[in-house]
Amino acid sequence: MKQKSKVFSLLGLATKAGKVKSGEFSTEKAVKTGSACAVVVATDASDNTKKMFRNMCDFYHVPIYVYGLKEELGHAIGKQMRASIAIIDQGFSDAIKKQLEMEQDMEVL
Repeated sequence: MKQKSKVFSLLGLATKAGKVKSGEFSTEKAVKTGSACAVVVATDASDNTKKMFRNMCDFYHVPIYVYGLKEELGHAIGKQMRASIAIIDQGFSDAIKKQLEMEQDMEVL
């Protein structure tokens, strides 16, 4: 559980630094404009949402992770529930990826 809070605190730091886009529309825009370094989709997001982001991220070669609940992702960035988050900074993206890879229960798309 310790690493999980580390991922969320990294998301919080990235948000404070203005390096996060959240919500379906903003995340999609970040991926399509090439500013997204990574995308995190909530485990409890709808199958359609997961499929849409999986296909989009594959097409644009953006790493995508299914992680956390919508409520947890929203809370981490100081907002209401969020099904998707785009990290638009390579440093934060790398740190979050490293943290996620240390977790055993991570689901990779």
